[in-house]
Amino acid sequence: MASTKEKAPLPFRYTFMAGAIAGILVMYPLDVVKTRVQLQTGKGAGADAYTGMLDCFQKIIRNEGFSRLYRGITAPILMEAPKRATKFAANDKWGKFYKTLFGQQTMTQSLSVLTGASAGATESFVVVPFELVKIRLQDKASAGKYNGMIDVVVKTVRNEGLLAMYNGLESTLWRHILWNSGYFGCIFQVRQLLPKANTKSGQTFNDIIAGTIGGTIGTLLNTPMDVVKSRIQNSIKVAGQTPKYNWAWPAVATVAKEEGFGALYKGFIPKVLRLGPGGGILLVVYTGVMDFFRKMRDGEA
Repeated sequence: MASTKEKAPLPFRYTFMAGAIAGILVMYPLDVVKTRVQLQTGKGAGADAYTGMLDCFQKIIRNEGFSRLYRGITAPILMEAPKRATKFAANDKWGKFYKTLFGQQTMTQSLSVLTGASAGATESFVVVPFELVKIRLQDKASAGKYNGMIDVVVKTVRNEGLLAMYNGLESTLWRHILWNSGYFGCIFQVRQLLPKANTKSGQTFNDIIAGTIGGTIGTLLNTPMDVVKSRIQNSIKVAGQTPKYNWAWPAVATVAKEEGFGALYKGFIPKVLRLGPGGGILLVVYTGVMDFFRKMRDGEA
């Protein structure tokens, strides 16, 4: 029988590192496919267009090579680590803040949603420049323009200005607020509904179920904002011209009007595969890394 003693909290640096390691281990190739599909306007046809997730995978590997799924891997590593780390660390910090603010001893459903939304907003400010670099490296049409992560930054700042590195901040805020509130809110609720685990394997199973449901709900909520964010960040700013995709909600309306409502869910399958089950795996890995750090701190590892 596993001990029911409440686990001692860990310092911020361990929370941050656990989220970083979990993110790096879980997520990247599906993100490339998702971005390619989202940036495609209209219906896919021909060698350079994609009819869906599997078609995109096949064409990237066949036409560009397997390694293309990892093109510019430095940018994703540098982005995914602070992104996932900030997600969990900020959620932990905001949770403590809101419990103190509202005089709660334990988390509630509404506090979990509020905490998740606040963590998402915090995460957005960290990841926007990395997201912009990642999107421009992942887009096949833009691939020939850049030699790598540093080249994207140099050319973007030189041609569009320093603030261009924060193109898409508004849509990124909406995307992360919606996903994190759904993810952490669902994790709290599902954990309350599931039978209490008395073994390590039982806890792992509960985390997979809770994280998968949370990741799926978060993805349903935020995919439209993810589509327009990708297009906003991939739009090159030209002085005196207003980009077609500029602000989040008008961009949502433009995509729905020109391509139909379904276009707002382009890339949903690879995204939900990455963030549905991926959300479960992410939670399990994060929990496991936190347990390891806890044992290391207590001199048991």
